[in-house]
Amino acid sequence: MAIKLVQADIVTLKVDAIVNAANTSLLGGGGVDGAIHRAAGPKLLDECRLLNGCKVGEAKITSGYLLPSKHVIHTVGPIYSSTIDQSDLLKNCYTNSLNLAKSYNLKSVAFPAISTGAYSYPILSACQIAVSAVIKWQKANAGYPLEIIFCVYSKESYNIYLKVLKEHSIIC
Repeated sequence: MAIKLVQADIVTLKVDAIVNAANTSLLGGGGVDGAIHRAAGPKLLDECRLLNGCKVGEAKITSGYLLPSKHVIHTVGPIYSSTIDQSDLLKNCYTNSLNLAKSYNLKSVAFPAISTGAYSYPILSACQIAVSAVIKWQKANAGYPLEIIFCVYSKESYNIYLKVLKEHSIIC
């Protein structure tokens, strides 16, 4: 089981699944969600219509269609609030996505920085939650060989993830 960090456009990755930071409708939106829907083509939207949406913290899976990835795991992150702790909901996005990947016997999954775009979660806090959730999941599933990739778009986000991963003794 490996954890990797890349600075790239997630829609270009050839992995078993990329994770979509989706909204509750699963019918497309802006940011990563819109980019994935555009790159996958209209059949992704058709399949998402059959899923009846998704609750915050949960995850659902579809085919990847025109993407290099075989599947898309859709998860809905929380909208950041400075007055309500939503860290458990964000942690659940990672844990439920990884559980879904395992249930489909996937060997590689790539995550964007969930909730850090339009949902305004501070990147450092979101990164700490993501890395902790992934490490905890890996320990609980030590026998399952899953490559986990954090895929960030900006150099700033890359540097934050790199710092947090190094704090956990994960050298990328």
